[in-house]
Amino acid sequence: MALSDIAIRKAKTRDKAYKLYDELGLFLVVSPSGSRLWRMKYKRHGVEKKLSFGAYPEIGLRDARNLRDDARELLAEGKDPALERHREKLRKEALADITFTRVANEYCSKRRRDGDRAWAPATASRSEYLLSLLDNSIGKMPIHEIEPIDALAAIRKIEKRGKLETARRTLQLASAVFRYAIATARLKSDPTRDLRGALLTPTVTHYGAVTEAKDVGKLLRAIDSYEGQGMTKWALQLAPHVFVRPGELRHARWEEIDLDAAVWTIPAEKMKMRKPHHVPLSTQSIAILLEIRSITGSNGYVFPSMRSRTRPMSDNTLNAALRRLGYSSDEMTAHGFRAMASTLLNESGKWSYDAIERALAHGDSDRVRAAYHRGRHWKERVAMAQWWSDLLDSLRSGATILPFPEVMAC
Repeated sequence: MALSDIAIRKAKTRDKAYKLYDELGLFLVVSPSGSRLWRMKYKRHGVEKKLSFGAYPEIGLRDARNLRDDARELLAEGKDPALERHREKLRKEALADITFTRVANEYCSKRRRDGDRAWAPATASRSEYLLSLLDNSIGKMPIHEIEPIDALAAIRKIEKRGKLETARRTLQLASAVFRYAIATARLKSDPTRDLRGALLTPTVTHYGAVTEAKDVGKLLRAIDSYEGQGMTKWALQLAPHVFVRPGELRHARWEEIDLDAAVWTIPAEKMKMRKPHHVPLSTQSIAILLEIRSITGSNGYVFPSMRSRTRPMSDNTLNAALRRLGYSSDEMTAHGFRAMASTLLNESGKWSYDAIERALAHGDSDRVRAAYHRGRHWKERVAMAQWWSDLLDSLRSGATILPFPEVMAC
């Protein structure tokens, strides 16, 4: 006869353990101590085996029968329930050690070495910092146990501090970590997938930049009067001439610069678009670099850290220097030299749009077109670099308007 809850509750203890049988191999072992433990017997390749389902009443009669039926389904599929249970235990133990932070570190390491898609050093450092903001919330949780509410609560801690853009970017990175876990067979779905509309939208802000010709001269004269660390002054003087990204300038190395050929070749791994970038050097840029080289020598970083020549200048050095010169972050930033060049070069009417875009190292989604324009506009870019440096000298000397273009570049 099948068991009933009444029969189980009425079962008396005896001097020795005994069994109360249900159906299809399920039975209950009543021990002298009064405990009642669920068991199931089955045969696998002619050998009798047993499974344990837990104690009554924590596991009720209905639950025990469901567990029995699950085991019988595995048997019908040709699987051993005991072996499958052991494997599941091992999987859970393994997954318990796979925390969000562990996977995030693995993901960041991969992105640093990801071929053409590899993060630039500055991007890697920034991304690792943002993900570290989650260490004290979801960081120690097994990644497969993290639910949308857990991720949302973690991100909103950042948002509540007024860091709206930081929260948005951290959510993007967390989603990338979860997708990486899916790709590496450690997660079934991304818990942040539907959270993108939950955060406040940050106000878009642009880098502060001086873009009026009459104000450029004032800025250049202010830089020439800078009384701080000499290496910082040289970096500020070179920045408007080459108008590369601040991280590319800080990480410049002497072996990348050919002063005889008047070209600086920035390796792909340092570029945002993961492609090498060639910067034509004007006579003014070369003069600044020669002055630096006479002091530092021609090895290592062009702009080394004050503390160690094995490290580049700090990422906040140039912006801090601009603040010392009296320019707020809304007025001018280290990144603003790019906007300055883009604005005035386009306003001059002398240079083609493609040449200016190539000089700024902006990407082109069309690879064929990108390759064509990279080659076609090199001579124009060389001429433009010298014209631009001459213009900066003119503005520094007091000119307040752009020269009228004599010939439109083709």
